[in-house]
Amino acid sequence: MPDYGQFCTVARGAEVICDRWTPLVVRELLCGSTQFNEIRRGVPRMSPTLLARRLRTLEEFGVVRRHEDGRQTSYALTPAGEELRPIVMALGHWGSRWIGSRLAPGQLDAGFLMWDVRRFVRLDEFPDQRVVIHFHFPDAGEREQDWWLVVEGGVADLCRDDPGHDLTLQVRSTVRALTEVWTGDATPTEVLRSRDLDVIGPRRDAERFWDWLGASAFAPTRRRHAGG
Repeated sequence: MPDYGQFCTVARGAEVICDRWTPLVVRELLCGSTQFNEIRRGVPRMSPTLLARRLRTLEEFGVVRRHEDGRQTSYALTPAGEELRPIVMALGHWGSRWIGSRLAPGQLDAGFLMWDVRRFVRLDEFPDQRVVIHFHFPDAGEREQDWWLVVEGGVADLCRDDPGHDLTLQVRSTVRALTEVWTGDATPTEVLRSRDLDVIGPRRDAERFWDWLGASAFAPTRRRHAGG
């Protein structure tokens, strides 16, 4: 943990919250992750050892509460942690407005993209019957190329292996193309026209896909800024 050697509460707060990876750990908790492996899915490039260390630090400072239930451990934000919500959201909107994506190839991450999609899809837009969407990213790493999003009964599940259900749609895309739609840097029309993304399946379902998908919480800010 950094030590700025100042009594200023900006410095003291930054010592706790601005350590490497810590804002993203808080982001995952704010998004509803409670299990260690759930948090890890949102920060896949963070080592388990470092994640455990950051959670302990947040617990020591009263930002996170750990709950032991037999052999299972869960994490939740305390009231102090919840007060970070507007700060984290403001940081995200600031980055969306002034930085945008500007993603280098090494910053494109199919796994994090799909995890973000899974938790923010518009469940109320899906039909009553099961919907299974296979996402294929030919330019991703070997274990990151194929994902299945299964939505049924108001619950979204993300699978790394084929769940064996009939497909509703297949989406073939570069990681960048779907990321840019998700973040608000591109429109569906633009990526479809570029042929970097294709939605395969019944026409009606393919048209509804974009309503189902939604976008990042910060995408509207990015779109407004780009439009201005």
